[in-house]
Amino acid sequence: MERYTEIKTVRMEDPNRPKEAPGVGVAELVEAETEPALPFFVILYNDEVHTLEEVILQVQKAVGISAHEAFEIVMEAHSKGRAVCYSGDMETCEKVAGILREIKLTVEIDHYAGS
Repeated sequence: MERYTEIKTVRMEDPNRPKEAPGVGVAELVEAETEPALPFFVILYNDEVHTLEEVILQVQKAVGISAHEAFEIVMEAHSKGRAVCYSGDMETCEKVAGILREIKLTVEIDHYAGS
């Protein structure tokens, strides 16, 4: 479990406080535990339009991996119809998917990668 600290501001209504000092209050720290967020997955689908080299280069660009790693992902998508090419937080997955879509590759972002 991950811990986080939240700051809550509690406004104190003091009839003796001068009207020139609005917003004066007390900050209260509240600690809570949360479940770690499930990662998101960028799923690359097989592509019959682009060459393997084009897709490999775009996967390298999107994910920041070696040509060999990108080749493995592209070959899995080619043979199985789809492959997970990245997993992480939603914001980063959207960036990766956006780069892959620049050359019109078919991708989706999902919580469950499946097999």
